[in-house]
Amino acid sequence: MTKNYRVGLIVPSSNTTMETEIPAMLHARQQLFKEETFTFHSSRMRMMHVNPEELKKMDVESDRCAVELSDARCDVLTYACLVAIMCQGPGYHQISEERLGNATAENGAPTPIVSSAGALIEGIRTIGAKKVSIITPYMKPLTNMVIEYLNTAGIEVIDSISLEVADNLEVGRLDPMNLIGHADRLNIEGADAVVLSACVQMPSLPAIQQVQDRLGIPVLSAATSTVYKILKGLGLKAEVPNAGHLLSGKF
Repeated sequence: MTKNYRVGLIVPSSNTTMETEIPAMLHARQQLFKEETFTFHSSRMRMMHVNPEELKKMDVESDRCAVELSDARCDVLTYACLVAIMCQGPGYHQISEERLGNATAENGAPTPIVSSAGALIEGIRTIGAKKVSIITPYMKPLTNMVIEYLNTAGIEVIDSISLEVADNLEVGRLDPMNLIGHADRLNIEGADAVVLSACVQMPSLPAIQQVQDRLGIPVLSAATSTVYKILKGLGLKAEVPNAGHLLSGKF
């Protein structure tokens, strides 16, 4: 008997990637779990340029988005902007998730909340990694905020590459296969894993398995971590073909 799950996405207005990579991963599961289907429902927060001022202003709109999506009685809601959370200071994902959960409950439809920021931390911990090397599309000051956020969560960042793309639309147009070359430049000595995209707008899914096979260590992304947390929240096995170690079905 087929079971359909409604996935709500709270996304920046200029984000074009989460509505492609998350559905791609969950639809790919149908090769393995034919009884599952997923539909996707989005609400948008206004943001064009990735800087702390716009990100903080955008975050205020997440409450409205959560309420709108709870009208559709989604089974899970995902706050799909990692850096908007991390630029607010260490631990903010817990505050955001609780606030948005309360907003859905007040609307009569209490819904589990997944933030990509919290999901990345949980994904890294789930595979047992304590040290990681990361690639971001951000300007270096924002990358440093991400590093500080991870450090505060007990995750050491060995090395980072910042592609320094400030326009969020341009981030979404980056070629994911270029990440293979970027990953080759990362210092991974002593790293337990590589975060190929510490950003849900920078496409990475087509390269994840290739980079993992090439480097010989676990590779994950903000998007694969988000899907892991979505599946766990729905009580489903966290397995997606060719999407890296975290979604291998081992966890």
